Amino acid sequence: MASAQQLIGLVKSHAEGDSERFFDLAMQLSAAEEQKGHSRLAEQLRQWANAGQSPSTRIPKLTPIAAPRGDLALFLAASYPTERLVDVILPAPISDELAHIVIEMKRREKLEKKGLKPRRRLLLSGPPGTGKTLTAHGMAGELQFPLFTVMLHGLITKFMGETAQKLKLVFDTVKSTRGVYLFDEIDALAASRGDGNDVGEARRVLNSFLQFLDEDTGPSVVIATTNLAEILDRAVLRRFDLVLSYELPDANSIRQALEHRLIGFSTGRLSWKTVTDCAIGLSIADVVAAAEDAARRAVLADRESITTPTLVEALERRRSLQGLGRTRNATRSAALSLEKLGETAPIPGKGRRRRSPPK
Repeated sequence: MASAQQLIGLVKSHAEGDSERFFDLAMQLSAAEEQKGHSRLAEQLRQWANAGQSPSTRIPKLTPIAAPRGDLALFLAASYPTERLVDVILPAPISDELAHIVIEMKRREKLEKKGLKPRRRLLLSGPPGTGKTLTAHGMAGELQFPLFTVMLHGLITKFMGETAQKLKLVFDTVKSTRGVYLFDEIDALAASRGDGNDVGEARRVLNSFLQFLDEDTGPSVVIATTNLAEILDRAVLRRFDLVLSYELPDANSIRQALEHRLIGFSTGRLSWKTVTDCAIGLSIADVVAAAEDAARRAVLADRESITTPTLVEALERRRSLQGLGRTRNATRSAALSLEKLGETAPIPGKGRRRRSPPK
């Protein structure tokens, strides 16, 4: 439970309109509950702390977007995301680190007075669909910064002999225009040398990237993502202030993602064990896509609730698309357990069955 000092601090900061102090105290409470093993309570505290921040406290001034022009427009796309970090389903340690980086950016001047700087250069690694790109969107949304996405594949393939020059254009923009800059799939640029057509060119490009990264002292956040962290050069890893490893979701994260996406539907009768067992091995992106598929089918069938068979079917379709194979036991379990409710459900090897309502 919260201490008397923390409770007084929360009430006092709320009464004084000090939203940043209120947010800090709420995050401290969340961390304390997490250490006690109260993961659900800690997650709820984080979500409400993030949701309770007023737009005026997230960043004092919006940064206008200047649309990239000329060569820059070929590999730099600008947008204003509306996502927040609370929209990204992540383990508590990663969520806490990201939330603190937002605080560091907001209080940059306070840190600089003590000779400190906020962490601005992040490397996110992990399988596709685990929330890396969405994290960049959420970070931009929290800070109310524009998001500039650097399309590295286009940059390298179109300007192989001039890549360093093009990178300089990007980093000049990083310095002059405040924003969140996303270098998506950086392994295309910074992979270990020796497997390319031009080893010398790859080395020069990598060295240029590292030099520009080192020289960057601007107000922007630089986020790089990779699906293949193991092939990145060690020199690249050392240049980032924080390296975070994203993994496929566990059962708790799967349920959290489904509940978050299906918030407008009744899910009280779901067999969560059956559902989460079926979703193990899928990414968060696939789980959310399955939830949306099940929701569409429920709406078209004039139902306000999501049933286990409908959701399991949707998850099985995602497994098939990803080449993971069907979980026959999970599907059969869902069908048999709800057959008495008159739900339509697939029985492996038997097609569909519908129990007739009692006469």
